[in-house]
Amino acid sequence: MQKLRGLDGILDSLDRLENTVKDGFKKIKNKIEEFPKYLDERLEKIKYKISEYKPIIIGSAFAAAPLYVKASILAGSYIENIYKGPGGKILKYVLIVGGIGIPVGLGIMLGLNAIHSLPSNNEHIQYLGSGYIAFEPNGQTINYDGYIDPRGILILPNGTTIHNVIWNGQYANTIIQNHNQIVQLNDQFVGQTDPINNQPYVPLQDVYIIKGWVPIMNTTIDGQTYYVIEANKINPADIAGFYTYQGWISNFVEAMNTPGTYAAGLPGNSPVFQWTNTTGTLVYQTQLYGQYGPFPGRYVLVLPNNTIIPYGVNNDITGAALSNFYVPNHTYNPSS
Repeated sequence: MQKLRGLDGILDSLDRLENTVKDGFKKIKNKIEEFPKYLDERLEKIKYKISEYKPIIIGSAFAAAPLYVKASILAGSYIENIYKGPGGKILKYVLIVGGIGIPVGLGIMLGLNAIHSLPSNNEHIQYLGSGYIAFEPNGQTINYDGYIDPRGILILPNGTTIHNVIWNGQYANTIIQNHNQIVQLNDQFVGQTDPINNQPYVPLQDVYIIKGWVPIMNTTIDGQTYYVIEANKINPADIAGFYTYQGWISNFVEAMNTPGTYAAGLPGNSPVFQWTNTTGTLVYQTQLYGQYGPFPGRYVLVLPNNTIIPYGVNNDITGAALSNFYVPNHTYNPSS
């Protein structure tokens, strides 16, 4: 074949380059058109994988996400409806990933407490985030795996709650007994008056704090899905029992997770006893309940803004990792 020279050679080279570029763009176009389908398939697999734990993951991550994150998801769906075809889907994914990728990714690691997989002998067990996580019994029990266990809710560090939770394993009987004692003391005293501040007593509620990872698995009983805390897989040093005003349990948990919060004891002559509000009533009431069970009180959480939340402790469950809350190193003085 005779080699083309001059202008003919240049034109021939350009023709071959054009064909190569066209072929390359055709391949890229095909890949772009296939990409949304690939993403849909991958998302479907992921959705199937996490479906068992959807109430935990979505409930904690999405509820705690900032408004612009939720807006990104809604905008992505809106764009897909307007711009049909592959282009609309790609724009949707760009908006969603761009809107939630970084904040939610960081949030899950730093505080949204979504499910994380850790090595386990049981592949169905997952582990909830870090910080201080609370189990609040509701007074009901359930027969699970041959044991009578307490039921309740789980409160995450950001205040998100997970319902239909079972506490299975160590301390299950202790939680049932101590909760019943608190209920009996409420029945005895709520409605009476605090003799110091002359305000009515308030209903108190026990709560059990876990520091760090919480092993969770789900089960179905009589058609209802429950989330089971496998307490035997938790270091006893990481569990402690407390109680405070029933309406302040979520505030109590969030306060424990707030940087700068510290625990303090109140002296018997503290002026807080005379405050004519729930705080004043609560410090005396926790001292009162301590006379009838393993519930010493007269403690307060002191938040960075100097708000205080009075509470008592459960002497039957006192994990060493939480000792700063039941053997505080500070004394609270409201004038300081």
